[in-house]
Amino acid sequence: PPSPSPPLPTYSWRNFSPSPHFQYIRNIDHANVAVAHIQRGPVGFDLEWKPTFHRDHPPNPVALVQLATHDTILLIQVSAMGVFPKMLKILLENPEILKTGVGIQRDAQKLYRDWGVSMRGCVDLAVLARTVDNARWKGLYSNSIGLARLVETYNGLVLGKHKRVVRSNWERRLDLAQQEYAANDASAGFRMYLKFADMMKHMETTP
Repeated sequence: PPSPSPPLPTYSWRNFSPSPHFQYIRNIDHANVAVAHIQRGPVGFDLEWKPTFHRDHPPNPVALVQLATHDTILLIQVSAMGVFPKMLKILLENPEILKTGVGIQRDAQKLYRDWGVSMRGCVDLAVLARTVDNARWKGLYSNSIGLARLVETYNGLVLGKHKRVVRSNWERRLDLAQQEYAANDASAGFRMYLKFADMMKHMETTP
């Protein structure tokens, strides 16, 4: 019988050159200074919040905002600040700076409900994948495609989704496993957008 395929290597934001400058931020002034350096998109985007384990409990508010560009990864723990950073709000509400992620519209709705931020310039990577590679992704545009599946399909890498980390407490001070997971999600969102933008250039008719 044929030997099984070797396991795919794991995605890591650290493997890209130049290696992005990483910051985990719990201070509102530090957040405003760091975000002010992001002047253009695309920006890989994701959110995390503490899970609720009882059906009758309302969802917890957004605790962590993750941003990734070609040279920067910011993990901004808004739950430690009490007030949403002004420069982060300005960035997220700027329609000219693209924010990219899977299911980003749902994240935008949650951010509005929790923190009153009206996100603009959102690009859903699942919709973009169906647009630039429609022959591969059959079915309705409304059917989402997970980020891990996109990374595996186009990069041949595994995006770690360990349930223990996914379902962990995002309001406490983050441990290294949480930081790595959160950074990888935002980084992958940024990298997948670059991939699809490049594919779009080679389409016969650009959508």
